[in-house]
Amino acid sequence: MTLFFTAVVIFDSWLDGSLTASVADDKHLQATILCILIALLVIPANLELAKLATAKNLKIFTPLSTVLSILFATAWYWPQLIEISPRFYISFLSAFSLLALLLYQYIRYGNQAILVNCGVNFFSIVYLGLLSSFCVALRIDFGPWPLLMFIFAVKAADIGAYTFGKLFGKHKFAPIISPGKTWEGMVGAIVTATIVAILLATMCGIMVWQLALIFGCCSAFIGQIGDLVESMIKRDAQQKDSANNVPGFGGVLDVVDSPLFAAPFAYLFFMLSSQ
Repeated sequence: MTLFFTAVVIFDSWLDGSLTASVADDKHLQATILCILIALLVIPANLELAKLATAKNLKIFTPLSTVLSILFATAWYWPQLIEISPRFYISFLSAFSLLALLLYQYIRYGNQAILVNCGVNFFSIVYLGLLSSFCVALRIDFGPWPLLMFIFAVKAADIGAYTFGKLFGKHKFAPIISPGKTWEGMVGAIVTATIVAILLATMCGIMVWQLALIFGCCSAFIGQIGDLVESMIKRDAQQKDSANNVPGFGGVLDVVDSPLFAAPFAYLFFMLSSQ
């Protein structure tokens, strides 16, 4: 999956000319294929989240929430086509989404559980849509290599956490939420993510190794918190995995949970470090 994602990002960047040109100089329409890939991932992720919500007698308006999630996820793409900044696009889309959810609620369910239904749907849109948009933002504003550095660091953290946890795990990190997670696993996540971040940062000329060290540590920790957030949702729904669509992992949500949560931090880090 990592190799496939890397190939998609590199091929996409080659097509729009941003693979070699600086982001500031590139005037082509960027990240088209990446946006299509993320939109395709948002669809099963919405279905999986709806399944978890159903286990708690909550209703996610799947057709509407999927479309709105995709519109949020591609928030940095459309300003390349229309004269609007991403922040204004997100602001208007947030207001429109709330109105659309209320209208859907009125048509389908009337006055029953308005706050609960609209609340869980807005949560799903922000969780799957808005958080995904920062991956596209990384690609468009900073280029393909920072995006790949972020993805590799976060997924390396997942691998490190699992490996160190299996080999050395004794002290529980969050036993109520996820009994399998340990402090030793967290250390493994930070170590592996930091090594990967430093290697990619120095080889690709993304940032100095000192900043990469900080980036790796923080990305690993926040990514593992993102994994715990999804574990909270699954435990509340009394489900082990979000689905069984991805052999060895569970569902799409089980694969993207850590990068989803860490993506806003990564964008903020690159934004501050580039100033």
